[in-house]
Amino acid sequence: MSVAVVLPELGESVTEGTIAKWLVKEGDRVEIDQPLVEVTTDKVDAEIPAPESGIVSQILAAEGETVPVGTAIAQIDPSGSAATAGSARPSAAPQQAPASADGPRATPAAVHAASDAGVDLGGVAGSGPSGRIMKSDVASAAAAPAASAAPAPSIPAAPVVASAPPASGSTHGFDEERARRLFSGYTLQEGDQVKPMSPLRKIVADHMVYSKRTAPHVGTVAEIDMGGIVAVRNQHKKAFKQDHGYSLTFLPFIVHAAVRALREFPQLNASVIEDAIVEKRVIHVGIAVETEKGLVVPVVRHADRLSLAGLAAAVEDLSARARNKKISADDLKGGTFTISNPGRNGNLYGFAIINQPQVGILRMGELVKRPVVRSAGGEDAIVIRPMMHLALSYDHRAVDGAPANGFLFRVRELLEEAEFDL
Repeated sequence: MSVAVVLPELGESVTEGTIAKWLVKEGDRVEIDQPLVEVTTDKVDAEIPAPESGIVSQILAAEGETVPVGTAIAQIDPSGSAATAGSARPSAAPQQAPASADGPRATPAAVHAASDAGVDLGGVAGSGPSGRIMKSDVASAAAAPAASAAPAPSIPAAPVVASAPPASGSTHGFDEERARRLFSGYTLQEGDQVKPMSPLRKIVADHMVYSKRTAPHVGTVAEIDMGGIVAVRNQHKKAFKQDHGYSLTFLPFIVHAAVRALREFPQLNASVIEDAIVEKRVIHVGIAVETEKGLVVPVVRHADRLSLAGLAAAVEDLSARARNKKISADDLKGGTFTISNPGRNGNLYGFAIINQPQVGILRMGELVKRPVVRSAGGEDAIVIRPMMHLALSYDHRAVDGAPANGFLFRVRELLEEAEFDL
């Protein structure tokens, strides 16, 4: 009897995953716990192991396909052999039952999309393995009639969109399908490189678009004199490196100040849930980390209970595991506020997109020495100081200008006072 390989639960609130890459093919012999497939979710990448030793008799989900948790994605025959599996199915490409008994071969997502769009799968060319019809193929077919009837110009005139009436059922007068037809008519030129989005990149893109549409973003910036922090860090960084094995960076100081300010301005430690604003009791700070596969946001839990050294240890651990692909889905869930650190090449400042369902994100700028005016003994003088800009993006549905500016002003005060204990 065959054993089903199902997509397991990969963390709280994770309901589906995208097949990123199969590590085996039909007919391969595998051992128990051998990685079979790489799966990408909106939380983390993961490898799904074999639940049993045997022969991979059938692969049910193609690369690029998104399937719900609990779905069978492959079958393993514990008693089979490579020869019998190969004779039963000559092709090693992923297979799946067609949409109907005599219909075209299509993924479940493609079948659902075709039903919604009124597209006949019989006229759709599949781009998936063995010619399977993918969801993207259905989307292309749905847009084809409009594109052929009136080819979109490569660079349409702006007034076309501005004067168009809102489409029926569109959100806030925005017709996504019409905009896609008008603005996606780029013709490839010689030398262009086409790089398909990775599953993680697609998920990040969807999240960012959703956040910008859902939350009315407002930004405010503070200029911070980091002279005190630089002095504290220089005083302790050598001993800190010897004691802990890693460098003391500026990020833990920013996190510590933000956490203290969040206690005073709980409006920033909140979420909008339907028609209510939920201010969180716990403070779990997400730290945006860039990896080779894209951006992930591991979470420092109960950040308000940690000392500066504790925060530094937590940030170092999560960042290292994220870059080494050792992060788990549990490490990425439950954040209540996010801090983004672009690093030394972060430029002056920038406004980050809010990490839903949070209502605020703080982005660090680069630390640079600049001339500033300071008063001493009743006289003004121009001095050179290490300066940094912090930019806060906040959701105006939940946060008004007064608490947002008060929060950022308090972060500035804490950093310039530089009263931190290691």
